[in-house]
Amino acid sequence: MDRATANNDKNVTYCDFQCKVAEVIIRHKSILDIITKLDECNSRINRAVVKSATSCGCISIKASKQEYDKNTLDEVRQSLKNHVEGNLCEVCKEKIEEEMGEYIFYLAALCDTLNISLTDVINTEYRNIKTLGIYNLK
Repeated sequence: MDRATANNDKNVTYCDFQCKVAEVIIRHKSILDIITKLDECNSRINRAVVKSATSCGCISIKASKQEYDKNTLDEVRQSLKNHVEGNLCEVCKEKIEEEMGEYIFYLAALCDTLNISLTDVINTEYRNIKTLGIYNLK
């Protein structure tokens, strides 16, 4: 891939992506196929993350009780841990990105099937997050 193509690929909009998905999806066009593929993709993402810890070992998961006994929500947010130690190796990162890409493909297909704009979904969620900040509590 040349540099111009790579730079153009970095500027793909959600709308462009959704339109391309609608153009190429053939085998799993049914909404039933799409929603079950979304579920399957989610499972493969989870498995790839777990395999990064259990097979590769590039990350470790050190889970413990989260402490919510702080005075403010900001202090709580700052004290919470994600329980991941280490960094993904290139092989694990590539696999997880591949699985996430497939998930996004089927999410875009679901949006298209239901005549929902993926761009609108993302923009609405962004506005909600931006407005509510840490009070979003997700």
